[in-house]
Amino acid sequence: MRPRVLTAAIVLAVAVGGCGGGGTQASHTSDTATTGTTARKSSGPSPASGRPSASRDVYAADHAGHLSPVVRKDPPRIYVPNSQSNTVDVIDQRTRKVVDHFATGMLPQHVTPSWDLKRLWVTNDQDNSLTPIDPRTGRHGKRVAVDDPYNLYFTPSGRYAIVVAERLRRLDFRDARSMRLRHSLSVPCPGVDHMDFTADGRFLLASCEFGGSMVVVDVARQRVVRTIALRTGAMPQDVKLSPDGRVFYVADTASNGTWLIDAGRMRKIGFVSTGRGAHGLYVSRDSRALYVSNRGEGSVSVISFRRRRPVKKWRLPGGASPDMGGVSADGRVLWLSGRYNSEVYVIDTRTGRLLSRIKVGAGPHGLSVYPQPGRYSLGHTGVFR
Repeated sequence: MRPRVLTAAIVLAVAVGGCGGGGTQASHTSDTATTGTTARKSSGPSPASGRPSASRDVYAADHAGHLSPVVRKDPPRIYVPNSQSNTVDVIDQRTRKVVDHFATGMLPQHVTPSWDLKRLWVTNDQDNSLTPIDPRTGRHGKRVAVDDPYNLYFTPSGRYAIVVAERLRRLDFRDARSMRLRHSLSVPCPGVDHMDFTADGRFLLASCEFGGSMVVVDVARQRVVRTIALRTGAMPQDVKLSPDGRVFYVADTASNGTWLIDAGRMRKIGFVSTGRGAHGLYVSRDSRALYVSNRGEGSVSVISFRRRRPVKKWRLPGGASPDMGGVSADGRVLWLSGRYNSEVYVIDTRTGRLLSRIKVGAGPHGLSVYPQPGRYSLGHTGVFR
């Protein structure tokens, strides 16, 4: 079901320019990527046809077995950016062994699938660059210069990449292929981090970790139209839309749980406790559950989308710091980085049992599971539609 449209107050805010900077939407230019990797012919949706459709499940294309022809021949791997080591470890999902290790730029934060599913980008935050990886061959290419890439997302149409320049308090709209800058949007809060989009793709909701708030951005106009205060001392992190498109879930590390925000009216409607240091959010392959990594206590909470509350908690034995990651293509395994333990956790999604701990470099952060089902990527460590 399509979410309700935003209230007249937000529409009016768009008309008068909102809270953010102005700027007109630039035309789409070069389709040639300057990445140093080998291009692959895409059989996925074109930018014009990639807009989300009204659906009862926004993750319908992400269910088990729905691999795009673009990625069906890609080997199943885990890509782990080690922020303190300035490296990436690559893990074979079948053997659970590290099969590659290479240097990147300074402070790699996340590994992000491109909108067209043909490459992965390592966001080298302090190096001001992106490192491209060809997931078919594993080869990585020449770095592409961008400012302060803490995180990386893509508009649902596939037209723009959105570089989350946390330190600079900006969302930089860039050409999704060439990464040429088209428009910098200043945001009225510190620590802009993570985001997700409404089901119709009109708006995005972004977290401001150090501002205790969220910002709503009109995607087409590239303007901030609303700020949502959470609470004093809040530290919002990952953001995920519910399958029915009605509610955004926002992990809050300082509040030890997740906020619920009405995706139509863009207002708080609730909060549920999950565990100390709630951080990452991942949707199950059957769209029934949301996995919440509680980094501060070494656990994973399972939220029922139908009930809008936690129904299970899995505690990882032996001390753990589960952070970012993703769900395997078949839905059976949850992969999470161990931020403060230099390891990766492999968790059975049916039982919550810890299957393996894999040693990696120092400070593993935005781990990406690849390939995953979906028609196109909205970015981060793998948000697909």
